Amino acid sequence: MCVFGTRPEAVKLAPVVHALRASKKVEPIVVLTAQHREMLDQMMKWFEIEPQYDLNLMQHGQTLPELTSKVILGVDKLLTEAKPDMLLVQGDTVTVMAAALAAFYQKIPVGHVEAGLRTGDRYNPFPEEMARQQVGRLATLHFPPTQRAVDNLRREGITDHVYLTGNTVIDALNNTVSRLNGNLVDKSLFANADFDNKRVLLVTAHRRENWGSGMEEIAHALRQIADAHEDVQVLYAIHKNPVVRDSFKPIFKDHPRLILIEPLDYLPFVYALQKCFFVLTDSGGIQEEAPTFGKPVLVMRTNTERPEAVQAGSSKLVGVTREGIFEAADTLLKDANAYKTMSTVVNPFGDGKASERIVEAIENYLG
Repeated sequence: MCVFGTRPEAVKLAPVVHALRASKKVEPIVVLTAQHREMLDQMMKWFEIEPQYDLNLMQHGQTLPELTSKVILGVDKLLTEAKPDMLLVQGDTVTVMAAALAAFYQKIPVGHVEAGLRTGDRYNPFPEEMARQQVGRLATLHFPPTQRAVDNLRREGITDHVYLTGNTVIDALNNTVSRLNGNLVDKSLFANADFDNKRVLLVTAHRRENWGSGMEEIAHALRQIADAHEDVQVLYAIHKNPVVRDSFKPIFKDHPRLILIEPLDYLPFVYALQKCFFVLTDSGGIQEEAPTFGKPVLVMRTNTERPEAVQAGSSKLVGVTREGIFEAADTLLKDANAYKTMSTVVNPFGDGKASERIVEAIENYLG
């Protein structure tokens, strides 16, 4: 049983679902919690996955305890009904933690895709850091994407059934790029972003720990960057959360090169990632995807559970102050050598065969 609830989970589990379908020994049962509804549905359509069950739990304004309890109860009921041999989850969301706990209560083994990511700060990112640590204790099979993630698990005493696989996001990205045709993308989604004649900076920002003053600092930094460079456009696919929107809209207002658009489907997002100059983000997955296209990433956080990218040189931690963000962006916009150094790094997150390794490990474990 493959359980997921958000767009990033869908992207990273989709290639595993297809690999399970191709197996002669196991078959997937797909369950959606719909922790995110609209963005999740977009992914299901693109990757051609039809769920067997949809809990449809998204509700605006619900608290983390409310969502956690709903996932536990909903997944528990489905486990009783479907009686799977294993439950598979990916990442570090409430869906992942709660579904894993429901399976543990029924003594059903859990497989954890993208295991072993750590910052060491329980409140940053929040609540993801503790979610993935708890799943690490609940899971039976662990699929860390990098050697550092393997080492993190080992330091916590987790050494049995640990399989270094690479990150499934590269599998998904390779599949998408092979199918991507620019003509399939509605260019009007990008408003007046001019990828051909301007240096377009692609932005994603939504982290809960950045809500409030952090988001305002990011917004001010982006405006300062646009003011300092007339050939730059800032393209921000703004998150649906009203807290995020209220932080950005007043600061972006009436600036011709600060472009707010609605959240993008995966396909146009990949297109924008290919066409942009570089990325500013507080999210995780894009740190893994951007090096495939040679796009530097400025990580607007105080730490990251993906230090491999920072060490490799494709990403840089810039914090959440307007001074730090502006200085790092200004350097990439002015210094061609600095840009080249970051844009020519080989992606440290895998070779696109992670899903095959995961399914092989599951087959061997289940015998």
